[in-house]
Amino acid sequence: MPISIDQVIDRLPAWSGRSPVATPLVGGLTNQIHRVDVDDTSYVVRIPGEDTHLLAIDRGNELHNTRAAAEAGVSPRVVHHLPDLDVLVLEFIPAETLTIPAMRRPGMPAELAGVLKQLHAGPRFRDEFDMFRLARRYLSICQDRRIRIPDGYLDGLPRVAEIESAFARRPVPTVPCHNDLLAANVLDDGRRLWLIDFEYSGNNDPTFDLGNTCQEQEYDEPRIVEMCAAYFGEAFPDKLARMRLNMIMSDVGWSLWAAIQAAVSAIDYDFRAWAEDRWARARSAMESADFSRWLRDVGSSP
Repeated sequence: MPISIDQVIDRLPAWSGRSPVATPLVGGLTNQIHRVDVDDTSYVVRIPGEDTHLLAIDRGNELHNTRAAAEAGVSPRVVHHLPDLDVLVLEFIPAETLTIPAMRRPGMPAELAGVLKQLHAGPRFRDEFDMFRLARRYLSICQDRRIRIPDGYLDGLPRVAEIESAFARRPVPTVPCHNDLLAANVLDDGRRLWLIDFEYSGNNDPTFDLGNTCQEQEYDEPRIVEMCAAYFGEAFPDKLARMRLNMIMSDVGWSLWAAIQAAVSAIDYDFRAWAEDRWARARSAMESADFSRWLRDVGSSP
């Protein structure tokens, strides 16, 4: 049985006798999230969801990386940690939780590129993140547990292998990456952006963060180009190609994540439709006339 917010409050000596007031926060797809007001100070409490180990979440890696991201100045600080429960208590940032329409406001791609550049220049994360390896792990879990995967998924794997080979021929240095930039994982306090939820963070190709961000916000070509140019100084063809291919890989991996969630999650959300939609988008891109050009451009020089 999952732990309750009252049990968490009872476990924190710093809040003893201070009448904390907890309010659930909506929007999370994996965990329970609560705002807790203690006297004049507010906190965010993250309680892990059930069976999240199947989603390849390493809570030790998450804790280390959340602290590193806070040191880089892009994420709230960890205030308390209950290691036996994997509960995090973070400082509360008074800010707007962004949506896809908000992420499409003028100048937002460049602003996002700026905060990602700050994260990528910060302290190195504990573990590496490789979406090719993670997708294979998710597929193995689905097959072992007879979890339904999107129709035609296995037929697309040869093209996924082509992307992996293209990247392997021209590897890039890895940097600390978030890797899961849904709009709800970005906050805007009116002056700057903050990143939250480092469950899938790890050292990775920086263009995965850029591509994943573009894919999650369903950016059109001008916004993709804007983000690339803001990050690299110019929208170089090879960088755009890596972003485009990593947009595909974002859907390749997270579609299986959603398939697993559809089987195990207690959250009231249509993960099955989410998985099918993500895979359909990935398959469409891999079958497009541009796919061969993107593979070729990865090997070009800026």
